[in-house]
Amino acid sequence: MKNSVLVVDGEPALRSEMVSILENAGFEALGAENGLRGLELIERENVRLVICDWHVDDASGIDLCCKLKTAGLGSYVYVILLTPKDSIDQRVQGMVAGADDIVSKPFQPSDLVARVKVGYRLLQLETRESLILSLAKLAERREPETGHHIERVQCYSRCLAEQLQGHPKYSGIVTSEYVQLIYQTSPLHDIGKIGIPESVLLKPGKLTQREFDLVKEHPLIGAETLRGAIERGPETPFLEMAHDIALSHHEKFDGSGYPQGLAGEAIPLAARIVALADVYDALTTHRVYKDAYSHEKSESIIVEDRGRHFDPDVVDAFLQVKETFQAICRHFDNDGNDLPRGGANQTTEPVLSESNDYLGPYETASLT
Repeated sequence: MKNSVLVVDGEPALRSEMVSILENAGFEALGAENGLRGLELIERENVRLVICDWHVDDASGIDLCCKLKTAGLGSYVYVILLTPKDSIDQRVQGMVAGADDIVSKPFQPSDLVARVKVGYRLLQLETRESLILSLAKLAERREPETGHHIERVQCYSRCLAEQLQGHPKYSGIVTSEYVQLIYQTSPLHDIGKIGIPESVLLKPGKLTQREFDLVKEHPLIGAETLRGAIERGPETPFLEMAHDIALSHHEKFDGSGYPQGLAGEAIPLAARIVALADVYDALTTHRVYKDAYSHEKSESIIVEDRGRHFDPDVVDAFLQVKETFQAICRHFDNDGNDLPRGGANQTTEPVLSESNDYLGPYETASLT
């Protein structure tokens, strides 16, 4: 793979500076003053990594990012979006538009180079992206009402992982590459649902104990599927993470979850992160078995289960980024998908269904 980087920025001085920084770091760097010129160079030079400013002459960086993700270029293009300020709304817009990384200006040259290197390491494993999304969409089709569930859980998981990056306990564990891996592999958390009957997955009423036992098999089905792929290609860290998430995202911090009854830090960190992201999405969106809860009610439920269902560190990270969670949820609401149907005072209890296995204090009252 040719390590060429395209810098799209309407300011000639800054564009020239970034090109120089990248060339000094050993990359082949190109510059473009606007999105149209950028698209021409990407196609002509087979550019795989783009650094794009939020504002360019003929469009926004968001527009260019969306075009790159839908242009059918044949190869995945990794996009680093430069934002003029580190605002929640801009970060959410960037993530939803498909930006792979977001850097606030002003930036340190060494930080920019490090992020480009991470991008190229991830591009080396491009085929996993299409594999993951294809498998994830296959599982999602079993529950069409969940809408943009995969995309929201991706954004929530990355948000939590980014917050944990600053925690001393996870120094050297939650790296920039780890953040990207959890974003890319979290869609496979429910891949095992392909083995669960639709009559159970889509049941609008309460599940019987036998039906719930069937649903509880999906982590094992998903893990077994991914284990087979791992055995054929053992040097695949992304499959290892996907396996851990699929198998353990329904474990609970106090050991009362399934399928293995793991507790505390015996549960893989990626699974502890996705567990909270998955539950928040299930609580705040309408499902066949429940109306949506408001953010406030969902937050109170998650906080109540801090140290029981959820890792306390992950809950604390959630509370630090809860405004970003709300912005992500609002973005998909504005698209007309999964519009909330409940309010802050909603009291309807959810019924036990695997799409939201959470349900904590409601579990015993939910079974028939």
